[in-house]
Amino acid sequence: MASRVLAGGWILVGVLGMAACGRDASPPHAAAPIPVTTATVRSQAWSDTVHALGTVHARESVTLTAKVSEIVDQVHFQSGQQVQAGQPLVTLRVAAQQAALVEAQAAADEAEQQLRRLQGLAGQQLVSRSTLDAQRATRDAAAARVRQMRSDIADRHVRAPFAGVLGIRQVSPGALLTPNAVIATLDDISRVYADFQVPEAALSAIAPGARVAASGAAWPGHAFEGEVETVVARIDPVTRTVTVRAAFDNPERRLRPGMLLQVSLFRPQREALVVPEIAVVQVGRESFVYRVGEDGKVERAVVETGVRRDGLAEVVRGLHAGDRVVVDGTGKLRPGVSVTEAAPAEAPPQKDADAGAPARD
Repeated sequence: MASRVLAGGWILVGVLGMAACGRDASPPHAAAPIPVTTATVRSQAWSDTVHALGTVHARESVTLTAKVSEIVDQVHFQSGQQVQAGQPLVTLRVAAQQAALVEAQAAADEAEQQLRRLQGLAGQQLVSRSTLDAQRATRDAAAARVRQMRSDIADRHVRAPFAGVLGIRQVSPGALLTPNAVIATLDDISRVYADFQVPEAALSAIAPGARVAASGAAWPGHAFEGEVETVVARIDPVTRTVTVRAAFDNPERRLRPGMLLQVSLFRPQREALVVPEIAVVQVGRESFVYRVGEDGKVERAVVETGVRRDGLAEVVRGLHAGDRVVVDGTGKLRPGVSVTEAAPAEAPPQKDADAGAPARD
């Protein structure tokens, strides 16, 4: 009897040991694929834009001053007036210069008459050649004196050098005007310029004639259309930027010198590989995406990105058209794990607008 119990016990222990060994020998359970959202890399027309801040400059701009010190006789303009080229603005006292001009003109006329008399006598060989030459020099000096006096009088008439809009008047009749004193400012704003800086990396796509658009805080919602007129030949070695000048027609005089503009420079359209911007993971200076292989496992693909806009990122290097990349769920991934496409979230049921409303008769 005891031997049977002992034998039975050994049989039970053996059965339990075989069962335990069977459990240890079974293959481990594979991890379930991680649900993620993916997108396919595609090639599309890409017209990226360079944004910059620009400052408005007038087509022509000058601070009006006088060349001589003199009393102001007349002021011929008002603040903010539109003037034409050559229009008189300020007249200084010229009485002394006009009197000197009369005297110089009389001396010039006398010298001219004396030269003519000597020329007649020289034909009869009654005067020497040297006497004739001396009188001719006297005549020329007198004529030069006349031109000088006329120039002095002209300097006392300040005129507009070009057509434009005057600033605030800074002088009044009777005031002593010196060369350092400001009469007014004059700006031609029928056409204005905006200077702005762009990165040197965009230099190859910028050329005179490129289209630009600008907006300013003074005119919200209004876009000013212009074009690139000049690209400066030198690149700033500190900022690695190049200065670009765009020209804008300004018939309504809305743009004013000194105004700050947000300038958008449109580069030529091209084909580019793009992915959703959130698919790009940035770690330090390295950018990469999780690319899904044919076996459903992900790998880390280092990429070089270009311009980003409207939630999309241009991929310059590292991917090909047709590659599938993970867009949502990258935070829980590592190379080699399996992924599956996440099911779209179901929209919450909409409540009936009449639910709970009292019944109507």
